[in-house]
Amino acid sequence: MPIAPGRSAVLASLSKAEPFASADEAWFWTMAALIARRDGARLSAARGSVIRPCEPDDVVKCLDRLYRQRRIDLQHARIMRLWGERGTAPNARFASERGDLRLWREAMERLEFPLRQKGIVCGPRGLSAEALPNGAQVIPFPTARP
Repeated sequence: MPIAPGRSAVLASLSKAEPFASADEAWFWTMAALIARRDGARLSAARGSVIRPCEPDDVVKCLDRLYRQRRIDLQHARIMRLWGERGTAPNARFASERGDLRLWREAMERLEFPLRQKGIVCGPRGLSAEALPNGAQVIPFPTARP
């Protein structure tokens, strides 16, 4: 069946998808998309300047699963929503944001594993081949089985 004019094949473009560097980056992108959707924008796959390997709802589903497993609680979700809407992480330099920063870091650490498992976040955080000790190698994170 041919693809409608003006539409791209989503599955064909997944090979060109660029995963996020961190859970923080994925969360800020998700919140920006959710805010745009709330304000009336119509979002569709493979229409942005960078093709991503997921939809915003995929990140939310990972968060929901962590909540159901009691790995993230309502305080974490509240901090993620609040700072996600602001588009920045809490800053340790401000005493009033230190408690939020602790919850933010906990939430991002817990969210990162399922996002890596799904291929939404890639690579080891902050490691480059030059920064590794002699003989050490970076082993790619195992992806989901087909």
